[in-house]
Amino acid sequence: MVWSGSWVAERLGVELVGDAELRELLGLALRRNPKRAHLLVSHVLGKHVPQYPSVVYGAGFQLGRRVRDLLGEAGARHAVVLGYAETATGLGHAVADGLGTAPYLHSTRRPVAGVARAGGFEESHSHATSHLLLPEDPDLLTGDVAAAHPADSVDSAGAAGPAGAGSADAVLVLVDDEFSTGNTVLNTIRALHERYPRNRYVIVALADMRSPADRGRLAEFAAEIGARVDLVARNAGTVRLPDGVLKKGQALVAAEEAAQGLAQSAGAAAPQPASGAPRPCTRVDLRWPAGVPDGGRHGFTPEHRARLEAALPAMADRIAAELDDTARRVLVLGFEELMYAPLRLGTALEDRLDAEVRYSTTTRSPVLAVDDPGYAIRTRLVFPAHDDPADGPGARYAYNVAGAGFDAVVAVVDSTADTPGLHAPDGLLARLAPHTAQVLLAVVPSYIPADAIPAMSGPSTASVPSTASVPSTASVPSPVPSSAPDRQEEPRMLPEPLRGPAFSSYAPDEVGWLLQDLSDTELEAPTEEREEAIQSGGAHYAESLPVEYQPSDQYQDLFKAALDLSAGRIARAVGAVTETVLAERGPRPVLVSLARAGTPVGVLMRRWARHRHGVDLPHYAVSIVRGRGIDANALRWLAAHHNPADVVFVDGWTGKGAITRELAAAIAEFEEADGTEGFNPEIAVLADPGGCVRTYGTREDFLIPSACLNSTVSGLISRTVLRSDLVGPDDFHGAKFYRELAGSDVSGHFLDTVADRFGEVADAVDADAKELLTADRAPTWEGWAAVERISEEYGIHDVNLVKPGVGETTRVLLRRVPWKILAKRGAGADLEHIRLLAEQRGVPVEEVDDLPYTCVGLIHPKYTRGATGADGKAVESK
Repeated sequence: MVWSGSWVAERLGVELVGDAELRELLGLALRRNPKRAHLLVSHVLGKHVPQYPSVVYGAGFQLGRRVRDLLGEAGARHAVVLGYAETATGLGHAVADGLGTAPYLHSTRRPVAGVARAGGFEESHSHATSHLLLPEDPDLLTGDVAAAHPADSVDSAGAAGPAGAGSADAVLVLVDDEFSTGNTVLNTIRALHERYPRNRYVIVALADMRSPADRGRLAEFAAEIGARVDLVARNAGTVRLPDGVLKKGQALVAAEEAAQGLAQSAGAAAPQPASGAPRPCTRVDLRWPAGVPDGGRHGFTPEHRARLEAALPAMADRIAAELDDTARRVLVLGFEELMYAPLRLGTALEDRLDAEVRYSTTTRSPVLAVDDPGYAIRTRLVFPAHDDPADGPGARYAYNVAGAGFDAVVAVVDSTADTPGLHAPDGLLARLAPHTAQVLLAVVPSYIPADAIPAMSGPSTASVPSTASVPSTASVPSPVPSSAPDRQEEPRMLPEPLRGPAFSSYAPDEVGWLLQDLSDTELEAPTEEREEAIQSGGAHYAESLPVEYQPSDQYQDLFKAALDLSAGRIARAVGAVTETVLAERGPRPVLVSLARAGTPVGVLMRRWARHRHGVDLPHYAVSIVRGRGIDANALRWLAAHHNPADVVFVDGWTGKGAITRELAAAIAEFEEADGTEGFNPEIAVLADPGGCVRTYGTREDFLIPSACLNSTVSGLISRTVLRSDLVGPDDFHGAKFYRELAGSDVSGHFLDTVADRFGEVADAVDADAKELLTADRAPTWEGWAAVERISEEYGIHDVNLVKPGVGETTRVLLRRVPWKILAKRGAGADLEHIRLLAEQRGVPVEEVDDLPYTCVGLIHPKYTRGATGADGKAVESK
C-alpha cells in the first residue's frame, strides 16, 4: 500500500521516523498556516479521515485503560480528564470512559455567557489558538476529589508528592492527539498548577512525536513544578524537518492551489457527485436524554455517561429507521468540537446496521487537498461557519468526504449550530448533497449550565418539528432550536502568556509575555526607510521593526567590560527599587514590565525578591506604544487573573518621561472605557535621570548595559509591533522571537552577572531603601524642561526627536537616524559605547555644559535620504 505521507515526504524532504505501526497511524498533509506547514493526519482520530467509529473509540478507550493501570484503582477514582479542542475532544472523552469513573472536561473556543472561566491557554502552532476552560462545577479543576467525583509505554518524570488524602492527590490527565514540542500541554499544566497545584499529572496522546531535543524537557519541567508527570502514548516517533521547510511548504501550497484553481472552489479535486438528483435533507429526532450534556465543554460526569449509554441504542434505531435500505456505506459526520456525541452514535449504528459505518468531523483548520493516494487529504468541501463563532465568520471544511462513495451522510450538530447558515445554498448540507444519495440531520441540544441561563438574553421558544424535510439545494428558513439561546454578547477570548523556551530565551518562570508571536512575519525595514516614513507621517514606528543591530566584536567586548564595571551599581539599584515597591505596594506585587527594555529589570526585581525575601513574584511583559497607548487586552487579561491594585508597572529608565505620561493617559482611558478600576499608572524604574517618577533605584544617568544591545540582551525578543492587519481588536500586540540569534544571546549572562552581586550590595540597599522611603521623591520633570530647551536651541522644534539619557541615546544610534550626540563635558566610561557607535555611524559628538543628563541623542530633523545620504550617516549641518 502507498503511505499517505509519501507525497509530502518526497517534495519537502520531511521524514516520519518511529515504530512499525506509525505509518499506519499517521499520514502527512500541508496546510495554510504561517506557523507550521505540515500536518500529521491521524487515521484513528476521526477528524480528517473517515474511520470505523469502533476503531476511533477503541483507540481512546484503550489509552484510558492504560492510564487506569498506571494509576491503580484508587488513583483512577481520583482522576480528572482534560481534552483539547478541537481535535482531541472526542479522544479525551474516550480516555475518560476507559478510566471508568473520571469526570471529563474539554477546552473550547466557544465562550458561553454566564459561565465563569477557570483558565485558558494558547496553542502556538494551531490555526486557531485561544482555548477556554468553562467547567460548570468550579471545583472540577481544583483537585477537590469529593467535588470532582460526587458519588507504562509510560515515560515518567519527577516524584510523587506526599501521600495522603486531599485535593493535591487528584490526578489531572491531559489528552491531545499528538505530543510534539509539548509546549501546549506543558504551558497548560504550568498555568493550572499555579492556580490548582497537585502532585501528579498524566499526559496522554495517540502519538509521542517529540524530537530528541524535546525529550529531556519533561523531566526538567516536572522538577520545576515539583510534581510527577507521566506520558502515555499509543505510538512513538518523530518528524524530521529540513531547514527552510516552512517557507518551502508555503510555496508548495500556493503553487498547488494555483494549479488546481482553488481560489474560490469547494474542493481540491472535482469528485463525481452521486448519481441522480439530490434529495431533501431529513431531520432525525434523536430524543436526546434530558440533562445529559452534548459533550465535555462544561464537564461530563460518570452519571452523565451512564445515562447516555442507556439512551444510545434507541437513538441509533431512530437514525437507522430513516436510512434507505440500499445504503451500504454510511458516514456519521460530527461538527468541530462536537466529536463524542456523533462518535457514540456511530458506534451504536455499527451494532445495528449491516452497512459499513464510518465517522469523521468537520473542522476549522484549512488544509491543502491533493487527490493522490500518497497524500492524506484527498478532497475537501468548503462551507461557511454556521454557529456564529466568537472570532467572526470564516470558512469550515470537511475532508475526504467528497468522492468517497458514501450512500448516506448523517450530519450531527449541536443546536447552537442549527442555524440558517447550515441550511443555506452554500452551507454544509448543500455541499454534502451532491456527493451522497441521502443526507440526514441529527441535532443534539446545546447544554447550558443552569447558573448561566439567567445571563442569557433569553432562549427562543420556537418549536422544532421532530422530523422535517429541508431541501439541501435551496435557501430555507431554519427554525431556531428550543434548546439554543439567542445570540448574546460574549466575553473576549484572550490567550495565556507566551513563555520560554517557546517564546524568548528566558526561563518560563522568569516572565510571561502578554504578546502574540509574529516570528514568522517579515517586519524588518532598513533604518533609513523607517525614519523617512515615520517623520513624513506615512507610518508609525510600531508598524515595523528595525533590522536587528549585529554588534561587532569590539562592541561586544565593550558591553562585557561595561557590565563588569556596572554590575554592582545595577544590583544596588535593583535592590533599592524592589525594596521600595515591596514596602509601598504590598508583599506580593504583580510585576508588569513594559516590553522590552523593562523586561530584564522586571526579571532582576523578581530575582531580588526571591533572593532577599524568598517570594516568587508574578512577572508579565506588556506592550506600550507612544501615541497609541498600552495594550488594552493585556490589561483585561491582568484584571481577570490578578487584583489590578497589585500591578506594578516596571521600566528600565526614564528619558524625558513620555512613556510615563503615555501610561497615565492610557490607564485613565482604559478604565473609563472598560469599567475596570484599580490600576496604578506609576512606573517603577531602575534609573530616573529625568525626575519623572517617584519609584526608582537611582536618579543617576549611568550606563545600564542592557541598553547597549537589542534583542540579544532582552530574551531575543523584538520591539513590540502594533499594526492593524496583524493585531485585531481581540489580539495582544505582537513581537518576534529571534531564535536565529541564539549564538549571540547574552540575556542570561546579563541577569546572572547582576544577580551574583546581590549579596555584596545588601547593606547598601538597606541604607538606600531606608533613605528613599523617607525622602521627598515627587517627580521634578527636570528632564522634560531640558528637552524642550534643547529642541528649541537646536532648531528641531519636536521633543520626540530629542532622546535624553544614556539608554535613550543608545537606542537612537541603534534604531533611528541620528543627527548629533550631546555629551556632558567630562563624562567618562559610561559613554565609551556611545562614542564607538557614533563613530561607526558617522555621527558628531558635541560636548556641552549644563546638561542634566550624561548625554542626549538628537534624531535627524525632517529626515529624508536625500538630506543625509542613502547610507543614513549623519552630515554636518549648521
